[in-house]
Order: sequence, then C-alpha cells, then structure tokens
Amino acid sequence: MLLALASGGAQAAELVMFERAGCPWCRNWDREIAPIYPKTPEGARAPLRRVSLDQPLGPEWKLDPPVFYSPTFVVMDDGREIGRITGYSNAESFWGLLSGIMRRIPPTKSGTGTTVTSP
Repeated sequence: MLLALASGGAQAAELVMFERAGCPWCRNWDREIAPIYPKTPEGARAPLRRVSLDQPLGPEWKLDPPVFYSPTFVVMDDGREIGRITGYSNAESFWGLLSGIMRRIPPTKSGTGTTVTSP
C-alpha cells in the first residue's frame, strides 16, 4: 500500500497534489492552503508538486493503489509513498492529516523549498 515506483536517483521528500481542472475542492485548497504552504515547516520538508489528472499519468506515478480522485495529496520520500490524503474538506483536517504523515519522514530529510509544477 505504501509502495511506489519513481524515476531514477535519490529524491527528497515532496507533497504531490493530483488535481483536475475545474475541481472545486482543489480551488478551496488553492485559496486556503497554497499561499502559506511553502512558508510552513511541512512545505520546507516536502515541497509541493502538482500533477494533472486530466492527462494520462507517466510511469513515475504508478502508485498502489492508483490515484483516481481529485485532489489527492501523496507524500513521497525517496520515490516511496509515505502516506496520502484523498480529498480536501478544510484546512484544519488537512493540516492534522498531513502532520501525521510528515512524522513518518526521517527528520534529516528535507526538500528544496520550491514548488514544482508537472505538466
């Protein structure tokens, strides 16, 4: 369940947001969380990467189970899925769930602190 394939090479932790165009819950997340996420300890340890579900996913996103719903947030570390949040209801719930997932990443791990957008 926590297994994923990744492209070669060591990778830092990241928060991957799988989204679809027109997703109202994605818009809520963008309004409530996106502006502050890069400024948080979580954002520093696991920078945000956005992946569109409107196009076929590349082989690097062969997750088990696959991502179907938008938004789905997957915390990856060294190419492995650490945990996921399916859906978005509110900021309090998101931060609580993310906090639990982030505790599973070794404390020496950190991302680059930048936001990456995938086509």
